Amino acid sequence: LYHVLLIFNMFRNLSIINKVAKCSLRTTNLSISAVRHGSYYPINDDMFGLTEEQQQLRKTVFDFAQKELAPKAAEIDRTNEFRELREFWVKMGSLGLLGMTAAPEYGGSGMTYFDHVLAMEEISRASGGIGLSYGAHSNLCVNQLNRNGSEEQKRKYLPKLCSGEHMGALAMSETGAGSDVVAMKLKAVKDGDHFVLNGSKFWITNGPDADVLVVYAKTEPEKHQHGVTAFIIEKGMPGFSTAQKLDKLGMRGSNTSELVFEDCRVPASNMLGAINKGIYVLFSGLDLERLVLAGGPIGVMQAACDVAFEYVHVREQFGQPIGHFQLMQGKIADMYTSLNSSRSYLYTVARAVDNGYCSTKDCAGVILFLGEQCTQVTLQALQCLGGNGYINEYCTGRLLRDAKLFEIGAGTSEVRRLIIGRALNAEYKK
Repeated sequence: LYHVLLIFNMFRNLSIINKVAKCSLRTTNLSISAVRHGSYYPINDDMFGLTEEQQQLRKTVFDFAQKELAPKAAEIDRTNEFRELREFWVKMGSLGLLGMTAAPEYGGSGMTYFDHVLAMEEISRASGGIGLSYGAHSNLCVNQLNRNGSEEQKRKYLPKLCSGEHMGALAMSETGAGSDVVAMKLKAVKDGDHFVLNGSKFWITNGPDADVLVVYAKTEPEKHQHGVTAFIIEKGMPGFSTAQKLDKLGMRGSNTSELVFEDCRVPASNMLGAINKGIYVLFSGLDLERLVLAGGPIGVMQAACDVAFEYVHVREQFGQPIGHFQLMQGKIADMYTSLNSSRSYLYTVARAVDNGYCSTKDCAGVILFLGEQCTQVTLQALQCLGGNGYINEYCTGRLLRDAKLFEIGAGTSEVRRLIIGRALNAEYKK
């Protein structure tokens, strides 16, 4: 067994953990062994400037994900269900992965966004769908509560979300409000010390499973974007339900559904931030959402390279490995270059955010670039495997289907280009 879980009794005694060492994982009784599931192309973390602690973080999450998740990824994709989801969630909580950027006093790990990206990358490398659910929980829900919640709200909700006892989600999109999210129709009407919510949300990751959800609604629709308020919704609140689970092309096993609100009474104390200020909560989190989500395509690209690079060196035609043919060398060279240029961009933006510089155009730019590169790299991986790449006994079809989501979720590629273009135009205003 690896001694990976000896790497600090994490975050319970912050006085002995300096800021650089924050990326280590909390000690737990969960044992992790180095189970090799397939072939893994090594990542040169020295070249990317990772500290020793960050490299240990990657190794720990990699070993955990490859043992506990990767062997189940094909079945999760086939059935669109992860039967051991809740048990897996608790294990992630035991490792300190679910509240990576949440404060330790609320059960979080007090780590950096760079650390969160590394964890997102390695979990997505094992299963893109479960990686997506992980990001929705740990960033969209937990990080938003940690950044915007009141002291009472953080003490009430964060400990169980960080431990894995509860799952989290965020809900802003609706059938008629996707890219134009402020066109949302979910309405919240004040009634004494409660708000009454009516309407629905759609395409909500973790919707069928979440115990705690951050939900955006219109409290004063006539004010448009200035009439949006964020609420904390709990599973079981009267009038709140989930509708059909969506049958998706990819990211299967990451359960997605419609949310329905029918005279759902929510205590006014469950407002996240101030009334009519939800748009600031929403947009302040979007940059960080795009940054952390970008760990997903890196993980999927890495998985594509893992399988393709090995395959072209064991598959023989015309008496030699197909990787020795120049056309195949060109494919794997392009894949390698795309992977490493994408990783360099992501790590640079993540480090800048941790240093207090959050660039909206680069958070949009990194998920734009990585999402589109991921689709191309997974296509090339499938081509490297030829006929085997097209059958479901190999993972390349799943990787390709998972990859496409990164050009759609957290703002489509078109919206990301719009954000970057507007930001550049604003720099040239007189």
